[in-house]
Amino acid sequence: MTTRRDFLKHSALGAAGLTIGGLGFSTESYANIMGANEKIRVGIVGFSDRARYSLIPSFMACADELGFEIVAVSDIWKKRREEGVAFFQEKYGKKVKAFRNNEELYDAKICDAVIVATSDFQHALHCIEAVKAGCDAYVEKPFAETMEDARAARKAVLESGKIVQIGSQRRSAPNYHAANDFIRSGKFGKITMVEMCWNVNQPGRWRRPALVAQCFEKDTDWKHFLLNRPYEEWDPRKYLEYRLFWPYSSGIPGQWMSHQIDTVHWFTGCNHPRSVAANGGIYQWNDGRRSYDTMTAVFDYGTPDGSQNFQVVYSSRMHNSAGGTKELYFSNGGTLNLDTNKVTSEGGLTKRFADEMGMQPNLLDEYVLPSIKVETGSNTGSDPMTNLHMRNWMECVKSRKQPHAPVDAGYNHSIANIMCTASLRTGEKATFDEARQEVLAGGKVFKY
Repeated sequence: MTTRRDFLKHSALGAAGLTIGGLGFSTESYANIMGANEKIRVGIVGFSDRARYSLIPSFMACADELGFEIVAVSDIWKKRREEGVAFFQEKYGKKVKAFRNNEELYDAKICDAVIVATSDFQHALHCIEAVKAGCDAYVEKPFAETMEDARAARKAVLESGKIVQIGSQRRSAPNYHAANDFIRSGKFGKITMVEMCWNVNQPGRWRRPALVAQCFEKDTDWKHFLLNRPYEEWDPRKYLEYRLFWPYSSGIPGQWMSHQIDTVHWFTGCNHPRSVAANGGIYQWNDGRRSYDTMTAVFDYGTPDGSQNFQVVYSSRMHNSAGGTKELYFSNGGTLNLDTNKVTSEGGLTKRFADEMGMQPNLLDEYVLPSIKVETGSNTGSDPMTNLHMRNWMECVKSRKQPHAPVDAGYNHSIANIMCTASLRTGEKATFDEARQEVLAGGKVFKY
């Protein structure tokens, strides 16, 4: 499909060719050609809190500079559609069109790109819709909650050639780039273990009781919401508190672990774990949820050539915030800590114990990463990482270069998430069938 932006791009190249050919078009006169300076038009797919308080402010911070504008909001809930129109008018003085669903949005052919901020299980499916409609897309994580959706979305993106940025914003943060460079330089040594956690103590986390009371089936489109998930009767909690209800969300793995496990793939070049064993349960918040409030998972990673073999231990609890978020990488020579943004000799092989075995001590020199800290205690909010990540996507839409978090990054974190979820839900160790690109639990394909 030839989009409006493609047409303008090709027209610009053609006009430039005419100038070079000596037919009299100066740079100034070309700038006045109809459409040459039109902005890249973007639609919001899902006017969620994540969109309102984080993604849109990050987008608007550089929209004028980079030549972008928001022109549309698509949301299946009448309340959110109306709020979206009012939000852009009141905050930015801009008129946008509202659409009841994505079919109407894409049929209107007014968007060159979209920002997808819908429910977790919808991301991959809405990504497919976007690229098939000829749009580039910024797609929130988790990319997919089933392998069926992940495979279909990855295929659609690669076939389309569209620019898709997955919302794994650590990939645009300077401290993470510095950590990646340090590890890949060989100075850190082989990674032998990674420990990660994400702990909060917020009874209202992912709960929206006041909003649930305002949500009625007549004002939304329940069947559109469910997409390819098994049918259930209307439930405003599942609509608005979807992160608590599998299979609309895996909860902790999709929301938090997807961010952190993605850095493991990035730093090591491993696409996915070899196996995952996980356990968890609802130990505190017995509020009707189906997603766990506590979990621990052990991942085994390794590369085919044997250059990397290590374990990742991931834990998360929603009823005690001690420890906060941690990402610790260990080698024989020390520790890389992405909470303090320091590489130190902590835990490295000291002279005393090296001498006992006739070995040389192995202690890393201290190295300080660029500092960037993001508050993870609240449900939403713009942050420096998201600002940088959104800007990277917008720049790549214009340059047609691959963004920091391309579709394969989302595909790979989805494999890890789904393996973890499969083990949590079945009690079996999860593995990955490379040939079929399927997650197996107890030797059987895992779906729901």
